[in-house]
Amino acid sequence: MTPSAVVSDFGGVLTTPLFRALEEYASSCGTTLPDLGVAMAASTRRTGVHPLYALERGEITETEFLRRTSDELPDGIVLTELGEGYFTRLERNEPMLDFLAELRGRGLRLALCTNNVREWEPVWRSMLHEIDELFEAIVDSGFVGTRKPEAEIYAIVLERLGLPGSECVFVDDVEDNCIAAAEAGMHPVHFRNAEQAIADVRALLSS
Repeated sequence: MTPSAVVSDFGGVLTTPLFRALEEYASSCGTTLPDLGVAMAASTRRTGVHPLYALERGEITETEFLRRTSDELPDGIVLTELGEGYFTRLERNEPMLDFLAELRGRGLRLALCTNNVREWEPVWRSMLHEIDELFEAIVDSGFVGTRKPEAEIYAIVLERLGLPGSECVFVDDVEDNCIAAAEAGMHPVHFRNAEQAIADVRALLSS
């Protein structure tokens, strides 16, 4: 059966790469992205909960995330304004947005599935002024309490679309998220760049 819907990630697919933005943010705070990873791992050992995962599930606020992570960094390094520091370094991926608009115009159904933060919703929505025209379903981890690659978030997407996984193409820049999508019955496309992803989606939609 030819897929009738495309489910897209937000950050890193509809925007420029996330790691570049996060690296620049870390540098602005006087640290590095690997050191942030070490700090979050230390916080996980201390509390039993990964601070980023808790943030993306809406279990803690951005302020609490910054406190927990800063507590594990060397003295003098304090993380501030993660959302602002992150989004000011992201740009729209116009080729992907144009492609999704094309698919919508052809009658394909579109959904957005994003690991995100509650407090950031006004900011990332402002980057996508066409969001409500493009996507009939928006599943934001910060509001549904589950995040990719957890099975529950894929089930929510399919429930909101009212479709089986076999009718959905899933596009994400994180391989683990694509693997979980395949386990949910979807057709995954691991995004590496817009040209490759667009070609892969077109191939699936014409199969």
